Amino acid sequence: MRAASLSRKTAETDVSVSIAIDGTGRSEIATGVGFLDHMLELLARHALFDITARCTGDLHVDQHHTVEDVGIALGQAFLQALGDKRGIRRYSSVHLPMDETLSRVSIDISGRPFLVFRTEFPREKIGTFDTELVREWFQAFAMNGGITLHVETLYGDNAHHIAESCYKGLARALREACSLDPREEGRVPSTKGSL
Repeated sequence: MRAASLSRKTAETDVSVSIAIDGTGRSEIATGVGFLDHMLELLARHALFDITARCTGDLHVDQHHTVEDVGIALGQAFLQALGDKRGIRRYSSVHLPMDETLSRVSIDISGRPFLVFRTEFPREKIGTFDTELVREWFQAFAMNGGITLHVETLYGDNAHHIAESCYKGLARALREACSLDPREEGRVPSTKGSL
């Protein structure tokens, strides 16, 4: 099974995560940020990854460090779990509808991290969660996971739906891109021979 666990401790947060790419969608999430917990549960379920994430952070300051550091740790665990990437499909592009919202997520598990995030939120908060932190999480995950990631919300009105369509779109794209292609016969999907 492609899986990894790691811990990351700083003066701002104490994070421990695990990820199993060939999972069933189980999750145990407790970051102290309810909306992030919800998004990570969706990510696990729709990617069919098993994910645990625990974080104690400086929430008395704000939610930024917790959200970013959980993204960093999950990205690092994802990269470690993939190993040498032999046999993966590598690419995926998904259009994900969520009621009135439609988002497109395209990924290349390339080893060359990059984020294009073209999503705007109609309000600054979803409950107590700052909507600008959605991009921060995606940035942290992509940079540390070695993923070229493009996220664009084509239209939408409800901030919760917009965020959810981005996370679910990422989940479905990861599920496809990480899946093993029997035609690759265990080869690394690159003319360079490594990713």
